[in-house]
Amino acid sequence: MTVMHNQESQLAEGAVFFIFGATGDLARRKLFPAIYSLYHEGKLGERFAVIGLARRGRTNDEFRHDVRASIEEFCRYPIPNDEDWSRFAKHFEYKPLDINNVDGFKELRVQTEHIEREFNIPGNRLFYLALAPELFGSVSMNLRDGGMLDSEGWHRLVIEKPFGYDLPSAQKLNEELSHVFKEEEIYRIDHYLGKEMVQNIEVIRFANAFFEPLWNNKHIANIQITLAETVGVEERGGYYDHAGALRDMAQNHMLQMLTMIAMEAPSRLHPEDIRDEKVKVLRSLRQFENADEVKRNVVRGQYAAGALNGKPLPAYREEEKVNPASVTETYFAARLYVDNFRWAGVPFYIRTGKRLPVKTTEVVVEFKNMPTNVYLSQKHKLEPNLLVIRVNPMEGIYVKINGKKPGADASVQPLAMDFCQSCMVGINTPEAYERLIFDAARGDSTYFTRWDEVASAWSFVDKIAGAWKASSEDLHLYPAGSWGPEQADKLLAEDGFQWWPVNGQEESQVVWNK
Repeated sequence: MTVMHNQESQLAEGAVFFIFGATGDLARRKLFPAIYSLYHEGKLGERFAVIGLARRGRTNDEFRHDVRASIEEFCRYPIPNDEDWSRFAKHFEYKPLDINNVDGFKELRVQTEHIEREFNIPGNRLFYLALAPELFGSVSMNLRDGGMLDSEGWHRLVIEKPFGYDLPSAQKLNEELSHVFKEEEIYRIDHYLGKEMVQNIEVIRFANAFFEPLWNNKHIANIQITLAETVGVEERGGYYDHAGALRDMAQNHMLQMLTMIAMEAPSRLHPEDIRDEKVKVLRSLRQFENADEVKRNVVRGQYAAGALNGKPLPAYREEEKVNPASVTETYFAARLYVDNFRWAGVPFYIRTGKRLPVKTTEVVVEFKNMPTNVYLSQKHKLEPNLLVIRVNPMEGIYVKINGKKPGADASVQPLAMDFCQSCMVGINTPEAYERLIFDAARGDSTYFTRWDEVASAWSFVDKIAGAWKASSEDLHLYPAGSWGPEQADKLLAEDGFQWWPVNGQEESQVVWNK
């Protein structure tokens, strides 16, 4: 195995990682492959251990076999040989655990102390709860009552979304956790904050002299954030029918990307200073005061039967575990405003949906047009300049400018300056979970959501959900495989704008490759 030994980027002091829900889909697809990648790159060293925890019975050998299968299927690095695998696998143990039985946690403490002595780990413990949110509180209390927080090292709790289902449930959950863990010990994962190009937004903005002076309402016409999925609800019908696009995507991923785009430069490169600036954005979001304001600025849709690439697709209400009369939204679009000095008057358009034509996540910054009374603007129809940040699945940046078309007629055409990170790095782009697990182990909370961020986001989203609960008249059906309800296009047209084609759309080839 080729290992990069960078001491500054290695978890030198060691830690035990506890994966609750170790037999679940998240652990199999993301967590075990991420831990192997960190080990392969030399970031974990040899002073670490992983204890998998779940209800079902497993021996250590069976667990290690499951871990290897997940790495072989989902990891970006292959396992080179059995010798390397044996060296890695010895760090893994398994314990069947009833999370409601404190005696099991006392047994876990004994097992943990033994493995800490074996690998010379000084009591540092990271608890990753890949569980349903309603279990977070009881697990935390049993960790405390079972003696798992009595070691001399640090203790950190990593939890997955959803963090509650509305503001009251989130407050209750946070109160339960705060009885056991301090706020600085709680790491709330939003995996979009671990994505390469989301983290690159800060660098693009604050490290380039030709962007930051223009990053305001004097020069930017609007900002569009698109998070499109081609899949339906798949096996998540039971969960999704109670969540919907608003809670599943908008409250976390989309608002987090908006804060990264709109935040002010932090005074220091310190996690809390960065998160302070993100919270200021959320607090500056213009609130919807009543149902009429929600209806004017928000579009919700649900996919009906349709087709994509010639393949027929069922309606949402025909999906497994979905109520046949469901009014849950699978599409969400909104016009938002950040009412502060920098962004006053600039609309932020966000949209997300399932069963759309292309899987993509992109941010489009549209700059204001040139004055219409200058020579070129009078003679030619100039396209607006765009900065596009591609987050997923393609990663990269491109800038659309206007330039002279070769020839004697002096016509103007749009040109693209394109940086494709995926083309350079390819499949070995680090997964979001690799960065986030490593950051949590190092105590870097920059790309995790703080409680006041979560509370501010829920406070904003709950007003939309409340208006929808009162009436479902504005739920618009759209064919599966389309770009959603036409009302989302009208939302921009009211302001004189349009949704820009995203990477993968047929129209984008016309725009960018002229």
